[in-house]
Amino acid sequence: MVLPPEEGRLITSSARILVATAVPAERDAVARAFPGQVRESALPGAALHRVGGGPDLLAAGVGPALAAASTAAALTAAALDGRPYALVISAGIAGGFAPRAPLGSLVLADEITAADLGAETAEGFVPVTGLGFGTVTHRPPAALVRVAAAAIGALTGTVLTVSTVTGTAARADELRSRHPRALAEAMEGFGVAEAAAAHGVPVLELRAVSNPVGPRDRAAWRIGDALSALTEGFGKLAPVLQSWNPHEQ
Repeated sequence: MVLPPEEGRLITSSARILVATAVPAERDAVARAFPGQVRESALPGAALHRVGGGPDLLAAGVGPALAAASTAAALTAAALDGRPYALVISAGIAGGFAPRAPLGSLVLADEITAADLGAETAEGFVPVTGLGFGTVTHRPPAALVRVAAAAIGALTGTVLTVSTVTGTAARADELRSRHPRALAEAMEGFGVAEAAAAHGVPVLELRAVSNPVGPRDRAAWRIGDALSALTEGFGKLAPVLQSWNPHEQ
């Protein structure tokens, strides 16, 4: 696998990768894809799980703010140790926009967008960029997204980051209207991407769909199936992660 020189290159498996999930159940689902022994080390407000032969895993917390803070702490600690990360992956389960992202499917973001970072006006929602500052979208390396999606059979499109989970059909329709490429919504990806961008580290977001975006119906959620899909996806993703480097000339 050779990637275009402007988007990524081959690396050895020694490159460090950080996977940030929201909660321990998601972290453990990723860990099951890697057979190595897990060792735990402390970070401010979180614990880093190091998997022999696999990535470092961080249950960063729920929501974009805590996810950003925890991810930044891990990135800073690695940089100070002289062993910075080459890639950060925001991972976990998510709501999928039906019918494009059905239950159990994997979604790999080609855009990580903060859906509700901005202002409500009489004319409608204005993203923070429309107010003249900030950013609302991070774009993972396009070549890596293509190769990874092909390897794991993932859908590619926009993954939205929200601070309030969608619970009505009206809100789901509003998000579809504003973000026609959206496949899924979750609560951490943009925060993780902000931390990665501050450190100059590329980012991916991989989500397994556990429920449809819209009216909340817990009885219809398939969290176990989504966690299993996440494990399977990372098992297939591992060879891709071991062969990519944004720095090699």
